[in-house]
Amino acid sequence: MGKIRIKKEDQVYVIAGKDRDLQKARRVLQVMPGADRVLVEGANLIKRHTRPNPQKNIKGGIVERESPLHVSNVMIVDPDTKRPSRIGTKVLEDGKRVRVASRSGAVLPDKN
Repeated sequence: MGKIRIKKEDQVYVIAGKDRDLQKARRVLQVMPGADRVLVEGANLIKRHTRPNPQKNIKGGIVERESPLHVSNVMIVDPDTKRPSRIGTKVLEDGKRVRVASRSGAVLPDKN
């Protein structure tokens, strides 16, 4: 288990699995560092049979939702080249540490 460099709201490409697509950038919905997994919007969809619950206003039936992917199956989108890239870190002159795309050296935007 290493450190996950991908953060929530990042744009990523799914590079392995049934939803592999290097043309379509997807958004990270959730990061699970303990399990080395990320939840990616529209990727790894599963069908879930849910029971109706009127108290929580849940209708019930077969619901399709995302399932977590392993972090090794996604790569960040380089903001300059729009291609998949690894992530590195760099310390700026003011001492602030930022994430950079290894492919072009572009600073990745920090959404938080």
